[in-house]
Amino acid sequence: MLFRTRSDRRTTEHRGRRALPPWRYRIAGLAAAALALSFVQAEVGSAAADRSAEVAPKAAADVVRVAEFLAECPYTHRAPDDPIVLPNLPGASHMHSFFGNDSTDAHSDLASLEKAGTSCAPATDLSSYWVPTLYDGDKPVEPTGTTFYYLGEGVRDDIIRTIQPFPRGLRIVAGNAKAARPDDNRIARWSCLHHGEVNPSHDFVNCPAGSMLESYLDFPQCWNGTDLDSADHKSHMAYPVGGACPSTHPVPVPKLRQVLRYPVNGDPARLRLASGRGYTMHGDFFNVWPEADMAQRVRDCINAIIKCGADGTP
Repeated sequence: MLFRTRSDRRTTEHRGRRALPPWRYRIAGLAAAALALSFVQAEVGSAAADRSAEVAPKAAADVVRVAEFLAECPYTHRAPDDPIVLPNLPGASHMHSFFGNDSTDAHSDLASLEKAGTSCAPATDLSSYWVPTLYDGDKPVEPTGTTFYYLGEGVRDDIIRTIQPFPRGLRIVAGNAKAARPDDNRIARWSCLHHGEVNPSHDFVNCPAGSMLESYLDFPQCWNGTDLDSADHKSHMAYPVGGACPSTHPVPVPKLRQVLRYPVNGDPARLRLASGRGYTMHGDFFNVWPEADMAQRVRDCINAIIKCGADGTP
């Protein structure tokens, strides 16, 4: 009897099948590779789409729809000078506390301020800001929080999108140093940090222990389009009426809001400004922003209605 081994059977079966030509194997291999690659690409595309769907909404959510940029400008020095109201008359003013540009004195002008240093962040802001010094009894008290906001609020959204940068060298005085009663200066107000239960007032308020006294002052945001200053240092500027700039001052510019936080609280009877009671609060602004930096922030933050930080980005 003839017995065939398993190996013999495999050999016979193999010989019984017709072998495929080599080129058919190559085509089959290429087709399999293409199919595998298509699966990989589909997976990668799907993963990328998932990541995009996750990231895009988050980025959009991070943008705060508020027309704003700011400068943090700590206190630099104190002097009885005012280069806007009393130029070239050193010692002729009541005492002022200065922020930002570190060279400001009675003789300051655009050229001198542009050559000086600054306490501001960003350091490109060479502007000078100043207010009457606050006294606790006879002791001068300087604010430890000094933020200057540039805002679009106060006018309609369609006007916000047309706001123009401050012209270089613009000078503005806001408030009323000669106010005889609170209603003589309605744009200045005092409040308490983190204590909204204390109603704001045009005069000093009594802040709880552990709190700080805050001063808010809004500058006008409509310019006559011609003058960098005026005889009374106010007439070239105006406040909006009904969400728009008046025809006499047709150019909308950022609203400068000065926010100062003083490390004092308690009975305000002991407090006074160098100009008098709390309702005599006023502020002076001498614009020395580089034109390109101011223009970029107005375009990207105010016109776009996006909240930006000191670096001019969201």
